Amino acid sequence: MEIGDFLTPERIVLDTKLRDKAHLISEAARLCHVPHAGPPPAAIEDALLARERLGSTGLGAGFALPHARVEGLDDYVGLFLRLAKPIAFEAIDGQPVDLAFVLLIPFETKTPHVAVLAAIARRIRDAAVAARLRAAKTPDAVRDLLTGTKTS
Repeated sequence: MEIGDFLTPERIVLDTKLRDKAHLISEAARLCHVPHAGPPPAAIEDALLARERLGSTGLGAGFALPHARVEGLDDYVGLFLRLAKPIAFEAIDGQPVDLAFVLLIPFETKTPHVAVLAAIARRIRDAAVAARLRAAKTPDAVRDLLTGTKTS
């Protein structure tokens, strides 16, 4: 499974203004919800918060990878957020987060989610890619960077 399989330009939000970690999780749940299909935003938010209670998904270097298995989801759902201003996220290095990739995982899946998480983390933790993500002008440019289809 490739990042492009579950991340669309419509789920790439640039320079969003979020107050804190709870606001990021809440907004992610709202943005990942598909009206009239799949789980409601409250169920998505509950799943993400439950995962965060196990330990922060702030991986360091300004990047967080909130993720959770979500009941009633048919396919993986990805959401990329670039924040206008970094927020505290209880990251492993104690630094604030300005890039977040949210991944929702169906309960019933044949694709191991650990491999998918690792692929996302490898891509964004590449310092050159992270710098380009921070400077990208459009959702299409961000998607190209995340999927490796372009490097500009």
